[in-house]
Amino acid sequence: MLLAGCLLCLSAPSRAAAADAQEGAVPGAAAEAGLEPAYYIAPGDILKIAVWKEPELTTDAFVRLDGRVTVPLLGDVMAAGRTPNDLAADIQAQLRRFVEVPRVTLAVSQTVSARFYVLGEVANPGAYPLPSRISVIQALALAGGFREFAKKEKVLIVRERGPEKVAIPFNYSEVQAGVRLEQDIFLESGDTVLVP
Repeated sequence: MLLAGCLLCLSAPSRAAAADAQEGAVPGAAAEAGLEPAYYIAPGDILKIAVWKEPELTTDAFVRLDGRVTVPLLGDVMAAGRTPNDLAADIQAQLRRFVEVPRVTLAVSQTVSARFYVLGEVANPGAYPLPSRISVIQALALAGGFREFAKKEKVLIVRERGPEKVAIPFNYSEVQAGVRLEQDIFLESGDTVLVP
């Protein structure tokens, strides 16, 4: 039984569909399609790894500072920087050496690391917890809004995509005028909103 308060939970069949929907998507497309933004596991997170009909392989795994988790039969597996879908598929593939038809479900039961950052010309720059879906406009509101000389048309969201970083432009004046509302994307853990 998975923890009642799990934030992310996908079974093996639905992982492929979710990954296909996310790959090659333009920023904001996931939000428009109603999909949750991708979450990347980080040190400090607690994962619930369940293997169907194999209770001795089901475990709560703490993501250590080196980014690894210990999985029964497999030993240490790198988890940090990967999505829950990717990690569950990897564990499932590796367990085929020991279990005839493994079915792995992975849930992030505690996201100690889920934070976003707002920096630059805002009233209260800093780190903020990301307990649920928060859009760029909501993040700016949490940071107290713009300072007097902020360049509202040149806001950037810096997002890590595995080993790469991408810069997503955000024009507050357009969104305020009701134009190009798709810019108001949902933030992901680790995103930084930069206000010049």
